Amino acid sequence: MDHIEAANGVERLDPIEVTVTFLEMQRQPAHYPHPPANINIALMKTRDMPLHFYRYLMDRVGRKWQWVNVLRLDDEELEAKIRKPGRDIRVLYIDGAPAGFFDINPYSADETEIAYFGMMEHVTGMGLGRWFLGAAIEAAWATNPRQIVVQTCTLDHPAALPLYQKLGFSPVGQKNEMVHPLPFQERSASVMRP
Repeated sequence: MDHIEAANGVERLDPIEVTVTFLEMQRQPAHYPHPPANINIALMKTRDMPLHFYRYLMDRVGRKWQWVNVLRLDDEELEAKIRKPGRDIRVLYIDGAPAGFFDINPYSADETEIAYFGMMEHVTGMGLGRWFLGAAIEAAWATNPRQIVVQTCTLDHPAALPLYQKLGFSPVGQKNEMVHPLPFQERSASVMRP
């Protein structure tokens, strides 16, 4: 990623071209993966999550993958998004510390989206991905949609697309987009806002 110094000394980052893959699942799985053994796991459904905690999760889970859109929202926009009726946000804890989250958005009677799903870098490689995605899929189907949808892009973890497919999602389309990375100053201002 190229860094460019703007005239006023503020860092700017070059946009990154990505390919977004859209996936859908039209049948609920007959079984869901079991949690791995010998790991102290808690998955907690949130209620009235503070905006600063949602931003923290978004930053810590998505920093490496350039999840920046939510971090650019002001408080009113973010509040409207995560407080919608039916929104289901669950936080993964390992040994009592936050380790990831998923955000289920039932945006129509027919379709529920896994809007965000991911784990923090310190817990990748522990064998949690299959179970954790299964928990997100189960939460999405609990909204009784006709289908659930998710999207991934070429900036996401290389295992993301194959994992979605292993658990029953089918690709239905792609498009190219530009992601505009957050410079450090903008990222810290978003995450640290009161």
